[in-house]
Amino acid sequence: MRIRNASMADLEAVAKMELLCFPEAEAATIESFEKRIAIFGDSFWLLEKEDGELIGMINGMVTDEPILRDEMFEDASLHNPNGAWQMLFGVETIPEYRNQGFAALIMEKVIADCKNRGHKGLVLTCKDRLVHYYEKFGFINEGKSASVHGGAVWYDMRLTF
Repeated sequence: MRIRNASMADLEAVAKMELLCFPEAEAATIESFEKRIAIFGDSFWLLEKEDGELIGMINGMVTDEPILRDEMFEDASLHNPNGAWQMLFGVETIPEYRNQGFAALIMEKVIADCKNRGHKGLVLTCKDRLVHYYEKFGFINEGKSASVHGGAVWYDMRLTF
């Protein structure tokens, strides 16, 4: 296994993974990923097997804003490479590789990289059933989010260094 950042060569595989991991109403489009990779490819962490098969991913922009807003999912230009907070838009593992520690492997790399980059911490939103999962990494549940992304109920989670 190896973890690396994304390039345009990963566009189709990333978009395919998104559709496997999120309902259509919540999933980013291939066009959105094209903009994200172009602007913040170094904020994509991809886990691939030795044969190059992509099995997991974490991605999101960097900003000085402390709250993950729905607009950030759609507007990659809001990325500030020198920002304080790493936002996480998606923590994904394809279904046949879930519950084997792969998402944790990527998350540990993301946390280490963000500390090394000098960020204040990481912010994500998740559904109620995943709050306990992120708490294992030190994220604090800040309560229900203002997000209405995909029509779901989300919880704001923050990890501060």
